[in-house]
Parts: sequence; C-alpha cells; structure tokens
Amino acid sequence: MADLKAIATNIRQSIIKEIANAASGHPGGSLSGVEILTLLYFEVMNIDPKDPKKAGRDKFVLSKGHASPLLYATLAERGFFEKEELLTFRKIDSRLQGHPDMKNVPGVDMSTGSLGQGLSAAVGMAIANKLDGNDAKVYALLGDGELAEGMIWEAAMSASHYNLDNLIAFVDYNGLQIDGRCCDVMNSDPIDGKFAAFNWNVINVEDGHDFDQIREALGKVVEGKPNVLVCKTIKGKGVSFMEDQAGWHGSAPNEEQTKQALAELGGTL
Repeated sequence: MADLKAIATNIRQSIIKEIANAASGHPGGSLSGVEILTLLYFEVMNIDPKDPKKAGRDKFVLSKGHASPLLYATLAERGFFEKEELLTFRKIDSRLQGHPDMKNVPGVDMSTGSLGQGLSAAVGMAIANKLDGNDAKVYALLGDGELAEGMIWEAAMSASHYNLDNLIAFVDYNGLQIDGRCCDVMNSDPIDGKFAAFNWNVINVEDGHDFDQIREALGKVVEGKPNVLVCKTIKGKGVSFMEDQAGWHGSAPNEEQTKQALAELGGTL
C-alpha cells in the first residue's frame, strides 16, 4: 500500500508551490481536502492515469472548483501529467486554469467553477451509469460554504429520488468561507441532519485528515440511497499561519510565507 501520509505531504507542497508561483489561488480549501483526495485517488477509485478516459472508470467531481490546486496536485502526483506542469497554474496558455477544465486536463471528469453545480453534474453522471448498467462510482467533494447554494439541495433531492447508491459525496466541513465563518455568513448546520432529511445515508467523520477514519466511513456506505461523508477538517491544514484562517481562502503567500509553509511541510522552493 502506498504511503498515504507521504503522498499527502507531497500534494500539500505542490499546492503551495502552484499558488505561490501564480501569486493567485485558493490555499485554504485546497489544503483542507488533501487526505480525502489522497485516499480516493491512491486507494479507492478505479482509475488509470495512462488511460484517463477509460470506460467503466470511477469519476470524481470537484464541486468546489476554486480548490483546483488540490485536484491538479493530486492528479500530477498520481501520474496523469508531469508535476513540472503544476508551475504553469493560472498562467496564460496553461491548461491548468483557476477552475478545472475537463476538455484539456487529463483526469478531470467535470468542469466546475460556479458553486453548487458540481453535485448536480455528479447526479447526472450517476444516473447515466445506472442507465448504462455501469457499476462504477461517482465521487464528489463539496465545500461547506457551498451548501448555501439552493441548487445543492435540488440535486440532493434528485439523488435520493433516483436511489443513487453509486454516488458518494464528501463535505469538506472546515467551517470557513471567504467572508468568514459559515455559521455567521449563512448557517448550513446541521449538515448531517439536512442530508438525512433528503433521505441520504449520512456518515460523520470526526477527523477528515485521518485516513483510517475516512476509510472506515467508506465501509459504512449503503445500497439503495446516496451516501455522504461529512468530514470535519481544518482550513489551511498543515501550514500553521493558514490553519483556521478565513483570510487564506483566496490569498497567495509571499516569498517569505512560501518558504515558511514549505519548511513546515518538509519541502523547499
């Protein structure tokens, strides 16, 4: 089995380098979802980096598309493209734009950006799999701030109506969004209760940075209804001055901050 902790550290280093080199991007919500994507792409999902469009593969939707540095770093670490390309993030003519582009980036299964739309896309993909007799799973990562979008709950209602047990959503429950604490801006709590009311199977994960807890939660998914893992995480996880700070939702570190961040993550510029 791959050393998931080492992989997660590499991904965090790449996220910092991407954003620092571009002088633009979203570090907070990228760093908070690292363990979720690491487990999915290195242990759970049926995918082949050498054949990104392989028929019957599992698919992933990054509904909180502004966390694209996380998805790009994970795909590069998994071998979908060279890690050197990460330094083109948000540059003119780069295919690694601020939001994922399924037409140009190997491994990106859905273009996302406007919040709230990713879960709807994932629902459609899961329905398509059902109609095609395809047993593959569809995974989606949502931000907790994103849950304020009404479209999320229309999609949630559809997922349970169509008994989409091939859909597994994750909520990156870090409690912060760009304008501050989610509970102050637009309170979505209780998140688990809301999904349960829409007839989803809800699994709470106390520490969304603990691989064992995420793995154990995935073992509790059920058949007959969609599943959601509500994972408590820390925005900016792994970089001391970014942790639990709304100000790092969409800010790039300067050179000194980048050096400190990478030093804390065991890396260098």
